[in-house]
Amino acid sequence: MEIRNIAIIAHVDHGKTTLVDAMLKQTATFRDNQKEMNQITIMDSNDLEREKGITILAKNTSVFYKGVKINIIDTPGHADFGGEVERTINMVSGAVLLVDAMEGVLPQTKFVLRKAMEAHLKIILVINKIDKKNSQPEEVIRDVENLLLELAVDESELHFKIVYAVGRDGKAFLELPANYTSETKGNLEPLFDTILSEVPNCSINQEKPFKMLVSTLDYDDYVGRLCIGSVHQGRLTKNQAVVIVDEDKVSSTYYVQKLYTTHGLTRVETDVIEAGDIATIAGIPELTIGQTICDVKDPTGLPKIVITEPTIKITIGPNSSPLRGLEGKFNTSRQIKERLLKEKETNLGLRIEDDPDGVCFIVHGRGELHLAILIETMRREGYEMEVSKPQVIFKKIDGVLQEPYEEVIFDVESEYIGLISEEMGKRKGVMVEMKNGVANTVKLIYKISSRNFLGCRNAILTKTRGTAQINSQFLGFEKVGEKVESLRNGALLATQPGATATYGLTKAQERGVLFVEPGVDVYEGMIVGLASQAQDIEVHVCRTRQLTNHRSSGAGGIDAPLASAMTLSLEQYLDFINDDELLEITPTKLRARKKYLTAVERRNSKK
Repeated sequence: MEIRNIAIIAHVDHGKTTLVDAMLKQTATFRDNQKEMNQITIMDSNDLEREKGITILAKNTSVFYKGVKINIIDTPGHADFGGEVERTINMVSGAVLLVDAMEGVLPQTKFVLRKAMEAHLKIILVINKIDKKNSQPEEVIRDVENLLLELAVDESELHFKIVYAVGRDGKAFLELPANYTSETKGNLEPLFDTILSEVPNCSINQEKPFKMLVSTLDYDDYVGRLCIGSVHQGRLTKNQAVVIVDEDKVSSTYYVQKLYTTHGLTRVETDVIEAGDIATIAGIPELTIGQTICDVKDPTGLPKIVITEPTIKITIGPNSSPLRGLEGKFNTSRQIKERLLKEKETNLGLRIEDDPDGVCFIVHGRGELHLAILIETMRREGYEMEVSKPQVIFKKIDGVLQEPYEEVIFDVESEYIGLISEEMGKRKGVMVEMKNGVANTVKLIYKISSRNFLGCRNAILTKTRGTAQINSQFLGFEKVGEKVESLRNGALLATQPGATATYGLTKAQERGVLFVEPGVDVYEGMIVGLASQAQDIEVHVCRTRQLTNHRSSGAGGIDAPLASAMTLSLEQYLDFINDDELLEITPTKLRARKKYLTAVERRNSKK
């Protein structure tokens, strides 16, 4: 049987998962009465993926079309999850590059295309969402051609097929429809036919000794650890002996217990797997991503998976606040370490090391979102922890200390140009280009150090009332530039432990913006709001009005009504906290606090 292995690659929200949905439904992968036929974003099975509307984990599925098996890998579009792209791109021989017909080429488009070109994949360009009012497919094609000219190392890489699509409607066309409407007839057959004609058949080299590179790990309660990868060559049968090769080191002999291939979203047990297929093997207890499973007759490994180095680090440790242990199940340093090491097995973008100063762990990641997703996942599993402000990773290259830089693209309405320029000017960002976008929008492109860009997203979204679209990509390491001091005002700090009271909060709101409502447990040194001045302000938010036999003490004045508290998300809190602060995270609460909780400790720490 012929096999085609493809990856769907694109920038965030350009329609990858929606297109895969349509491919699954139109190839009779599900019965008409199965629930998947009425679902959207079928591949985004993770709760966080559904909530945030993004793909976090690369996942594989398969469909059958005209007697050919097409294995499809749905990859993340966000650069923070680039490790998922890098570990799975070696499993395929072709890539469907999806580009929004209105938004065009964006930073993550460049990132995923660069990875596909480095792997020498056959590219099929799909111009998606051609039904948008301001779509400009011809200009998008020119931008992709220019990008390919920039990345290609061989002339053959410049030749690619173009397909036009509306993934939401499950329709594709080889020629751009003149006036597309929802009534325009069509299906995805043009895309499937292009995949069959352009992507090479992977079902070759079946007579050679078996080799498979482990690209993904999973776990099954019944059969234990599962390893997933593309069979590079040969065939493997159940109960056959294999060896594991890791950088030319050969392990003991193992016997394969079970073999699986995929059909749609389902693993199907089989007695044999063959070259070209994406398969799952059970029965090998000790495996890591990047190792090669080999026939005992030819114990030589395949090239290792190369992962881009992390750029951001954060310290994670057990919760040490006065409220520790009240809301979570796991709070010890040992439990947190075990969970982080388990994550490291499958999340190749992470690096984990012990903090030499205590019982915490320094976790290196690809970006703020990458680390925030890890923390949120642990939080939902019942972990209590405290984390530091994210910091960039410095490197010494040729004896010179260097830091990461990013290209940041803002798509905003023209009235906000001044606000963007002011904010980026404060952060020492350099404008690279400004050009008109669709309608009344402007595209601003800046170069800025990752260190100075930390916390900028929330500031820009606030100033533009949430209308700005912000995209960034890692450019590389350059000589350390000027650091911008904190642009945030001081914090409102609770002076007493207890439950917050309306009277105390009403008085405190005169000094800034509050983060807490009445009846919330607080402790000394906890941050309960953002001050209206640069310095920290101590406030007694647990204070109640003192009463006498005749009237309330202090009566006569009229207190302002208590304003609603500002609620910050995990990502917003990570942007908010300063170097001398921590974020306490439990399954039910997020609390910002000072590292040193009492005023005396804070004064002594500055000596």
